[in-house]
Amino acid sequence: MIRSLYLLLVKVKPSSLIRFLMVAMMILIYSSLCSQTWNFIKEKDGIKIYTRTPDHSAFKCFKGETVFHTTMEKLSMYIGNVENVDWWDKNVREIKVLYSEPDKLIKYYLVYDVPWPLNDRDLCVEAKITVDPVTGEKVVSAKPLLDVVPEREGIVRIRNYWQKWTLKPIGKNNIQAVLEGFVDPGGNVPSWLYNMVIVDTPLKVMRGIKVLVEEKN
Repeated sequence: MIRSLYLLLVKVKPSSLIRFLMVAMMILIYSSLCSQTWNFIKEKDGIKIYTRTPDHSAFKCFKGETVFHTTMEKLSMYIGNVENVDWWDKNVREIKVLYSEPDKLIKYYLVYDVPWPLNDRDLCVEAKITVDPVTGEKVVSAKPLLDVVPEREGIVRIRNYWQKWTLKPIGKNNIQAVLEGFVDPGGNVPSWLYNMVIVDTPLKVMRGIKVLVEEKN
């Protein structure tokens, strides 16, 4: 692949310096993509789980893939709807909606109850929602909202985080779903311990949603 791109550049005949920089850039991009390949971990209850280790952290990213046998309307009652949090992780002990614009933007603050001897964690999130008017594909992308809520004593603030839902209709009452994410828990959490647990995050979330939306069809 790299050789083919190089030969193409030679035919264009740019200057030696520009050609060198372009080839070097392509090699770096290609190497980066290869290092970020998702590794299949397991499949359970129709949900495929993957992880990968990003370049910037020892903590792993996670990905879950499944098909929800439901409508986008029912699925949207849960994914991208911060007003409906009863199905969320039971360790979330506090949540506050800071701003909500239905189907467009959500800002919220939450606190995780973490078992002793670790401190509880909190996180301020901004989630943007987009819908493709042609395909109906819905994307919910979340990132940290920094310096909005003051830090609290005894609680570790999560600052390095992202999560993305991609929901794509693939037929009547079938939604192909992909959940990707990354969390650096902060504090003194060993990466090896965290990486053992994180593989179950997309499994628990997607399995919980399956129960809610598919049993109600």
